[in-house]
Amino acid sequence: MALSLKIGHRLSLGWSCRWTNQCCLFLDFSTYHNTSRLYSRDYRRPGLPPDNTPPWKKINFNFEKGVAGVKKHFGLLKKEIVEKWTGPGMRSLREEILEQTRVIWEFRSSQDLEHWVISSDQEVGGKSKVFLKLGKNNQTALFYGTLNTEVPRDGETRYSGYCTMRSKLPMGAFDRKLNYDWSNFNTLYLRVRGDGRPWMVNVQSETYFSHQKDDLYNYFLYTRGGPYWQDVKIPFSKFFLSSRGRIQDNQHQLLLDKITTVGFTLGDKANGPFQLEIDCIGLCNDRAHTEEFAYEKYKRNP
Repeated sequence: MALSLKIGHRLSLGWSCRWTNQCCLFLDFSTYHNTSRLYSRDYRRPGLPPDNTPPWKKINFNFEKGVAGVKKHFGLLKKEIVEKWTGPGMRSLREEILEQTRVIWEFRSSQDLEHWVISSDQEVGGKSKVFLKLGKNNQTALFYGTLNTEVPRDGETRYSGYCTMRSKLPMGAFDRKLNYDWSNFNTLYLRVRGDGRPWMVNVQSETYFSHQKDDLYNYFLYTRGGPYWQDVKIPFSKFFLSSRGRIQDNQHQLLLDKITTVGFTLGDKANGPFQLEIDCIGLCNDRAHTEEFAYEKYKRNP
């Protein structure tokens, strides 16, 4: 009798422990699923209902585009393989090491504008307008529009009035995300002609964690206005770290071997038309500049 009670007690303990572990696993999985949905969902404009369309209904099958896409990606794959053997950018390693200047973006045709995207506060219900086109004689890029700081009446948005121009992510074969390696240079070179407004130059690098996806390195660009061009040199050591428009206390250097995008932002709260004409964007290695980082690195209290 005692033996049967002991066996029954052990069996009941075993089943209770197994049930508890299953409940813990279920709770952990449900918590992880809800958390992943919370941080991976896309932005939804305030006042609009969520898009519940199934993903399979958004697929557009096109045989001709599929064949063209296969040719494109295999062409990119061939280019990457050849670069591995010849050197970065189809140049020898000696040229890569001794290079002092490099032009990254020029604006000489409509194909050059396809590497850039523009956006404004219209994405959150604002009224700013922004455009991008080739300048006079098709030799420059003209980024222009109208800034409007009127806040949309949706009950959620509190600030408005910005316009942005940003380069697209470099993509490799089969839509692999790549990055630029600018570790041989220490200065960003811009040849621009503005309208006297202050602009923000943004540089983004590759991040490893999801909470760093909004991190940007910024520096202010003050344009003179008028008919004259400006040759601007901005050392990378002068760029400061911000996240969602807020300067961070914990500053650290920009990773020059993992650059992803470069952009320009206008948000000076002055309503009216604006324009920024860009001739080229490049890099240079200024041997006279020896500064590593221009800002203090604060340490948190333990």
